[in-house]
Amino acid sequence: MFTGIIEEKGEVVAVEPAGDSARLSVRGPIVVSDARHGDSIAVNGVCLTVVDVRGEVFTVDVIKESLDRSSLGALAEGSAVNLERAVRADQRLGGHIVQGHVDGTAVLLSRQPGTNWDNLRFSLPEALSRYVAEKGSIAIDGISLTVTTVDDESFGVSLIPTTLKLTTMGERQVGDLVNIEVDVIAKYVERLVVRQ
Repeated sequence: MFTGIIEEKGEVVAVEPAGDSARLSVRGPIVVSDARHGDSIAVNGVCLTVVDVRGEVFTVDVIKESLDRSSLGALAEGSAVNLERAVRADQRLGGHIVQGHVDGTAVLLSRQPGTNWDNLRFSLPEALSRYVAEKGSIAIDGISLTVTTVDDESFGVSLIPTTLKLTTMGERQVGDLVNIEVDVIAKYVERLVVRQ
């Protein structure tokens, strides 16, 4: 489990295609400081398992399911990525419950700079729109954010300077593809209601 509080911006140092999967090597000095084989690290919101650690670089395998549901297949050497280690039981839950199980992707539709923040609007896949609510939580590229506006086809978020500086959101341009994970509680509530 993750919190959506990004620990650092990392950099992809290698992408090795392997048929319908891939192996990524990512530089992230903070997240590898205590990383071992088998640990979970979220890369742009996708929970991945560490298979190797060498210095400041960790390596993960990305299976077809993750490539199909996320934007990880578009990563190249030099790509910036958001990184977060799995939360320990004795840590604060600063964002919201993020599983690292990306539900799909969205496109950045618009970016409106404010005085001390930016307002961003993203497309909203029809299959996920019922899980997104104004003032609810959503994870975009692994970042825990609050939905500020929502309609059937799009949603908005407002980003503070810290988020813009310490995550990839500061660099995102209109047309960029991002990973989204809706609030897991909404999915469980729906399943319970539908089964009654």
